[in-house]
Amino acid sequence: MESVVMYSIAEGVDRSRVMETYPCHQAYFEAFRVDGGGLLALGPFLTPDPTGSSMGLFTPREEAARFIAGDPFVVKGLAVPRILEWDAVQFD
Repeated sequence: MESVVMYSIAEGVDRSRVMETYPCHQAYFEAFRVDGGGLLALGPFLTPDPTGSSMGLFTPREEAARFIAGDPFVVKGLAVPRILEWDAVQFD
């Protein structure tokens, strides 16, 4: 089963701080993926949404939790994550 991690920008955080931290976040997710982490996909939403600014897709849930624990966006208090279990219908 896959897990979706939804990130919302933390209350009171200016987007410029998020963009300043993005290079660290990018280095982190690239290393996580290379090291065999269960990251399948991630990225920001192009349509503004108050419930989430970006998401990641992971398998299994433990990998999602491990990713969140070290992500600079979360560690620096810029993003508020939540994990949702996703029972996706898979197509070949």
